[in-house]
Amino acid sequence: MDLFNTITLILLLVLIFMGLNWLYYYILGKRSATTITEEEFREGMRKAQVIDVREKNEFDAGHILGARNIPYTVLDNSITAIRKDQPVYLYDRSKALSVRAANKLRKHGYKDVYVLKEGYDGWTGKTKKKN
Repeated sequence: MDLFNTITLILLLVLIFMGLNWLYYYILGKRSATTITEEEFREGMRKAQVIDVREKNEFDAGHILGARNIPYTVLDNSITAIRKDQPVYLYDRSKALSVRAANKLRKHGYKDVYVLKEGYDGWTGKTKKKN
């Protein structure tokens, strides 16, 4: 096998891995939560628990107005702070952590879980920064 074929094979394996990883999170997200648009998020957020699962420094740099910060890394220890009788709206920078957080919540019996489709990066509504 020459160098070109080896590089081509490695690139193909990387692309297959990336595709399988995307598929895994897509299926996990569909099973664990409902993905909603920014408009749907805004309409329901007053009646829901809005949770930012990014780390504290990212949250302090800017977050959706009214959200509280429960980083994904401490979610297991803070899960009792989230009520099961109210909808849970999750978001992070893009969507990957929110899907993983939604899966954890599903395993703990939460049923009404929603994930912001475009994440904080796609949010155009009101935000707040900590000084």
